[in-house]
Amino acid sequence: MTQQLLAEPAITPAATRPRTGRIVAASAAAGVLLAVLWSYKFVDSVIGDNVANTLLDHDAKHTAIAGTVAGLIFAFVSGLAGTFTACNIAMAAAVGPLSQTGSRTVLRPIGWLAVGMISVSAVYGFVGVLLGDRLPQLSTATAAGLPVRLIQASVVFGVIGLALTYLGLASLGVLPDVFRNRPVGRVVTLGALIGGFLIGRPYPLFNKLFHWAVETGNPLNGAAAFVLQSLGNIVVVSVLFALLTLATRGRFTRWLARDHRRAAVFTGVLLIALGVFTVVYWDVRLPSMFGYGWFPTMPYNG
Repeated sequence: MTQQLLAEPAITPAATRPRTGRIVAASAAAGVLLAVLWSYKFVDSVIGDNVANTLLDHDAKHTAIAGTVAGLIFAFVSGLAGTFTACNIAMAAAVGPLSQTGSRTVLRPIGWLAVGMISVSAVYGFVGVLLGDRLPQLSTATAAGLPVRLIQASVVFGVIGLALTYLGLASLGVLPDVFRNRPVGRVVTLGALIGGFLIGRPYPLFNKLFHWAVETGNPLNGAAAFVLQSLGNIVVVSVLFALLTLATRGRFTRWLARDHRRAAVFTGVLLIALGVFTVVYWDVRLPSMFGYGWFPTMPYNG
């Protein structure tokens, strides 16, 4: 009995609270640091443009999209090329939740992620074609010195970043976790947030795709193109998750599943770091480029 009483404080929530605070602070700091170091020129042009040009075998930015088939191919390729852009890198946070679904197969958690993502991207592609140039995302206008398409991006990614941060804090037990016993629901929700990236994305290749879809006048083209764009966005993280699972013969997911705290920390760190990055990059760093506030600039971003 005495031994039991002595052991209890070590497992109480109060005892783990200081450690949780340090994890949250370190994760948030990592997100801010990533926003400072991030080079959009490198990921958009050096990586994105080169990948798209190589796979399409022509200049992706300046070659017209000729026909529906070409448009759909362009959609998937440009999505893959945009994997590491600031408007998509947060999808890497899905690795933790994917590992917690308890599924014995690799494809099932990826499938749930795709369900949430496609439900948003298909609807936005359909509606986007109907609205066309009425969307700020397709406008060349400015407001108070800021391009309105970037204002839309700032709002959308700010909301998504906050949602990712909330999910991370909830995973660590800092905030209520509605998905505590619903790991599949967490993955579907993350998929929906990834699909929501398209609602704010200012990535030039996506902008070109969006204009093409509107010009066709067919909402089904928009829905199909946006779904393929989103699928291209998650190819890399899906392959990495599959390889990690297969290479370890499932030991990685079982290792996480054996310790709830370990799984919560792994998921929480990724979600908080990338959530904070998304908010800071789009709502602090981006406005500073137009004279609204200040944010440190690395020499290679000058």
